[in-house]
Amino acid sequence: MNIVLVVFDSWRKDCIGAYGSPPWWKVRTPHMDRFAAESLVVTRAYPESLPTLPARRALYTGRRVYPFWDADFQLKGDFRGAPGWGPIPENQDTISEVLQRAGYRTALVADVYHMFKPSKNFWRGFDQWVFLRGQELDAARSGPAITKEVMNHWMPPELQTGERRTSIVMNQGEFLRRCLLNMHDRRREEEYFCARVMTEAARWLEQNYDAEPFFLVVESFDPHEPWFVPEWYRRQYDDGDSHEQVISFYRDVSDLSPAVLCRSRANYSGLVTMCDRWFGHLYATLSAMGKLDDTIVIVTSDHGHSIGDRNYMGKRGYPSAPEVYDVPLLIRHPQGIGAGKRCDMLVQHQDIPATILELAGVPSPQPLDGQPFWRRAVEGSGPVRDHVTVAWGSAITVIDEHWWLNIKVNGKGAFLHDLAAHNTFGINLTDRHPETVQRLFQQGVDDAHGKFPPYILEMAEQQADAPGCSALVPRV
Repeated sequence: MNIVLVVFDSWRKDCIGAYGSPPWWKVRTPHMDRFAAESLVVTRAYPESLPTLPARRALYTGRRVYPFWDADFQLKGDFRGAPGWGPIPENQDTISEVLQRAGYRTALVADVYHMFKPSKNFWRGFDQWVFLRGQELDAARSGPAITKEVMNHWMPPELQTGERRTSIVMNQGEFLRRCLLNMHDRRREEEYFCARVMTEAARWLEQNYDAEPFFLVVESFDPHEPWFVPEWYRRQYDDGDSHEQVISFYRDVSDLSPAVLCRSRANYSGLVTMCDRWFGHLYATLSAMGKLDDTIVIVTSDHGHSIGDRNYMGKRGYPSAPEVYDVPLLIRHPQGIGAGKRCDMLVQHQDIPATILELAGVPSPQPLDGQPFWRRAVEGSGPVRDHVTVAWGSAITVIDEHWWLNIKVNGKGAFLHDLAAHNTFGINLTDRHPETVQRLFQQGVDDAHGKFPPYILEMAEQQADAPGCSALVPRV
């Protein structure tokens, strides 16, 4: 059985038509919707740890990153703001290594430049890996210098101030200048990143037509910001004359004009639609080559992105929200097993590698934290867990069938939300249900085997409680 795993960065679950639509409008994803109709649609999938690289560590190994032991990386030139943002531990097998040893031909096609920085090793176990350069702050080009006129076209001048946290702390204008340096002279849609990633993945399939079996991982950094997109995609959502805006601000945006917020959402939506179009190209290649008859195709994302939801733009772990934490997960089986079925069991990123090995019939040489869920999902034989714990830095989010708890690992700054409520995230119920907070927090602590690294606890103490949180401190 061949396996293709496609991972998008920052693709909101509600921005796939099969899952519904975001609060602002329906996003067009015709190719993904057709794929979903042929797939098992998992409706309650979540990351294990966030953001970008911790999520991929779980996706590539089936092992938990939380609670971030041996994960306080301080690598030169790297992003230092998130625990777990480092290489895959040398003592952990990747599923590409496991499948490679089992006779699979393995490949990785990616433009997620964080995976390829010095000291990273996310390409372990791949017979071929392709890194398409130029995303975000990748130093792919050094000139010519970006003019002020070009800068002002892509971002309102009055917004080109303030800090934005990326791999290097810099203000938004400097971040945009670096992005434009890498991307500004593209003229054809085929030159955009998601198109290049999917085209290169299709090329690998053609060049490796003899491979049997194969494991192909396709990593698209799009629709992560900056939201550069050909005009015809943006105009599907905003045909007005407002100023361009392609940057995420990572702050409260209640002061943004409706026009600028609309343009931000339009560019993101347009980029999602373009990603959908080029996913369709990869899928059509599989079909034309007859590979859909013996290939499992899995599609997911690492996380979503807030674009004005609750007046915030960006992604964050505290306070957490579903537009960031809910992720799509679609699995197409070549025999049509599970097609059109919706699965509401609680699933996490670390379960995907375990499920891939289950489907491949390849045992893991090491114990995995993830649980294979395919057979249970298609047979309806019960859940693999009764809750999930999602970690981001010094905060955890514990979700079960009824509740959503976001709290710092020291037990302070709690947010409790009733998933059955009409306005789930409109009110904090911590003080009304202290016993529920206690129970869920204890589950999160248990998932950390009862102990946190000292540096994580120190982070929690130094982190200010978010506005609207409860002062209740669970006792564990």
